Amino acid sequence: MNALSRGARERIEAALGRAFGSASPITAFVPVGGGSISRVARIDTAAGESAFLKWSAGDRSRAPEGIFAAEAAGLELLRDAAELRVPAVFDCVDSVSDDRGPSTSPERWLLFEWLPPASPGRNGWIELGARLARLHRSTRGEFGWERDNFIGSLPQRNRRMGSWPEFWRVCRLEPQLALAYDSHLVRDGARRRFDALLASLDDLLAAAAEDGPSLLHGDLWSGNVHFTGAGQPALIDPSVYYGHREVDLAMAELFGGFPETFRRAYAEEWPLLPGFAERRPIYQLYYLLVHVNLFGAGYLASTLSALAEAGFP
Repeated sequence: MNALSRGARERIEAALGRAFGSASPITAFVPVGGGSISRVARIDTAAGESAFLKWSAGDRSRAPEGIFAAEAAGLELLRDAAELRVPAVFDCVDSVSDDRGPSTSPERWLLFEWLPPASPGRNGWIELGARLARLHRSTRGEFGWERDNFIGSLPQRNRRMGSWPEFWRVCRLEPQLALAYDSHLVRDGARRRFDALLASLDDLLAAAAEDGPSLLHGDLWSGNVHFTGAGQPALIDPSVYYGHREVDLAMAELFGGFPETFRRAYAEEWPLLPGFAERRPIYQLYYLLVHVNLFGAGYLASTLSALAEAGFP
């Protein structure tokens, strides 16, 4: 119980009371796995209910200000689409007082529904593929979103645009490349290859105009898929915006963990456009560059390999 200051505990208990409909004093504070950017724990209450807490306690460099509010907004957007299970947000505090020093108590936090984990079951991945395709049917007139958010701990720009190639160039690849150039992680030879790719995006990504913008999870790797109850799929840790649906599928294939049954179920619900295999590495480059900028040159070889696969050896 020492993990919560008195003020934080009182506010969180009040939020839990609103969520569960009765007073919910905290009885246990149980750290759980994960949390590379923020600290994470399960909170148990006297009413027998549980909730999930992410917080930053004096570690602002890892959990930049605004990241919890952005995640909360993304979760609510996905919940509104009502195609996949998404945890309900109970409370969010995401402002920092500059005169507060390091502390073990939450300065900023995101409190949301606890979804007990389970195995995917026999049909879990099939249901995820079909439901993701239906989520992608949530569309709008422009690419981007009303607010910027984050990919990992890095800022993610979401300027609204009518052109998908322009959006991918200006809001995705160019910001990550600028970080990698400034850190001297990408050298001149590779930079010329990236410049050639950027100049070719209008042609390479032109097919996206046929589908238009889809609501995306935005960071769809296996760690952000959570199975609950009888194997029902849920989505967590989103980096949402409206983009081309192939981005989520390209990310799902980047680090493994999604079986062929998922891909088949998606395609049965909404077949992919011809040429996805050629566009896939262009989308994966964004996430690989994010890993280069977050974790260093160890991801550079796979990044340059994807650049070659995209047609720029």
